[in-house]
Amino acid sequence: MAFNCRKTFRAVSLQLAISIAAMSGVSAQEPTPDLLAAQIRNQGYRCTQAISAKRDVRRSKPDQAVWILRCKNGSYRIRLTPDMAARVTRLK
Repeated sequence: MAFNCRKTFRAVSLQLAISIAAMSGVSAQEPTPDLLAAQIRNQGYRCTQAISAKRDVRRSKPDQAVWILRCKNGSYRIRLTPDMAARVTRLK
């Protein structure tokens, strides 16, 4: 039970950090590729090595940041919404 509690706390903390960084306009606080990769791994997606992360300005909204994450084994579109799990779409 303690393990599940720690894992849940870690996932919630990670989501909170990503949400805060995504909502911030300051570039120094934008999530790194490794942070985004950790988020989608916690949600069950495979990202063996994060290569780059680029914000998709066209699809982003004031309350939802959209990122394109390139990993060694594929690419993902990640929509970050505060207090919710990231919406992840695998790209071809």
